[in-house]
Amino acid sequence: MAFLRHHFQRSASPDVPLSSRKPFDMETPHIVGIVNITEDSFSDGGKFLAAGAAIAQSRKLLEDGAEIIDLGPAASNPDSKPVDADQEIRRLDPVISFLRSVGAAISVDSFLPETQRYAMSRGIAFLNDIHGFPDPAFYPELASNDCRLIVMHAVHQRGAAQRLAVPAHEIWDRIIRFFEQRVAALVSAGVGRDRIILDPGMGYFLSTDPDASLRVLANLPRLKHMFGLPILVSVSRKSFLRLTTGRKLLDIGAATLAAELCAAMAGANYIRTHDAGALKDALRIFRAVARERDPGP
Repeated sequence: MAFLRHHFQRSASPDVPLSSRKPFDMETPHIVGIVNITEDSFSDGGKFLAAGAAIAQSRKLLEDGAEIIDLGPAASNPDSKPVDADQEIRRLDPVISFLRSVGAAISVDSFLPETQRYAMSRGIAFLNDIHGFPDPAFYPELASNDCRLIVMHAVHQRGAAQRLAVPAHEIWDRIIRFFEQRVAALVSAGVGRDRIILDPGMGYFLSTDPDASLRVLANLPRLKHMFGLPILVSVSRKSFLRLTTGRKLLDIGAATLAAELCAAMAGANYIRTHDAGALKDALRIFRAVARERDPGP
């Protein structure tokens, strides 16, 4: 834990000026560990709802190699139930207190402005919004903070994901139009462009057609080139992997890791995962092999 205290001063010391904090290295895919403090997340609903269980899982992810912990106080799958901001904050509060005590970088995954406002008051490093921060009235508050904003694209406009059969060939244009408009709006409102991270969405956030997610994953380099912004990818255990392989949720680990390595090879800057240890080991081997590659004459 001494390493964590040293490496993640950004989250633990919100009073330190942004200019003096150590920036993240954008050339390396950073591992973002998922902790769902929920009753009905599709992958582990209820498992980490109790504060003690969520803290223990956060600790395990950090020990396994996660550099950032993404806390989700409400599920967003199509079958999930709405959770109000007060309940989200009650779920988050003890886990954020623990993560701050060990100096971990914290991300909060919520689309509710009240929860986002609370998270910023706790000095978190990232806000993760599955609707990509749709409310311009909230932009002045976002502009006045210095946390990074994970701007996610989703085909639905509000609430949890929906089962929408969007044709795979339409997805790319939808994503580009969304990011063009949303990034411009945030920057115009005073949000520094260097604070923005793009998440194109995966699984039901795109379509019930698994080819939609596969197409986006294959074209990540194009997305990076077009916007010149860091990319976060979250494929872990998603529906398109289960549909493509025919595997059940408990057997989707290998497909998840394969998709995460595809994202890394495509230049993803952040990879959001349930299994930080597996991804860290896979990236270590990937880099070790790359170092030994013969450059030729």
